[in-house]
Amino acid sequence: MGDVKRPANLLTWAKYSASSLVATATSEVFFLLCYWIGTTSAVASVIAFAAGAVPNYFLNRRWAWNQQGRVSARRELLPYAIIVLGSAAVVIACTTAGDHVVRGWIDSHTWRTILAGAVFLAANAFTFILKFVLFDRYVFSGRERTPATR
Repeated sequence: MGDVKRPANLLTWAKYSASSLVATATSEVFFLLCYWIGTTSAVASVIAFAAGAVPNYFLNRRWAWNQQGRVSARRELLPYAIIVLGSAAVVIACTTAGDHVVRGWIDSHTWRTILAGAVFLAANAFTFILKFVLFDRYVFSGRERTPATR
């Protein structure tokens, strides 16, 4: 029975959600600061996503999925990177499109920043559940989990 993949449980979901909240708050702050100082929405999105991806990986690996030990680049880092980069592409595309629309309607830099930040946040929310499923099934599904999470 130890070889059977376990379905995601509520505790893992709650820890993933808390980890994502930390990462999203970090990303949002970086996005707003970068956009406010004049970077394009695409550049602000890339910087913000990178800023949130680092704490998100470590919080998810160690805390949400209780992974211990050395990381196998092929087994864990590569799929994590693919998922994160895919979700980053979605967030960047949505934020850039939203920014393009907002720039045509609103002259106030403050309001454009707020609305672009809202689009960035909404795009991250859109990828939230999909990332959980992919992380649970493909990234952190290894046998090195602690007994409490099997």
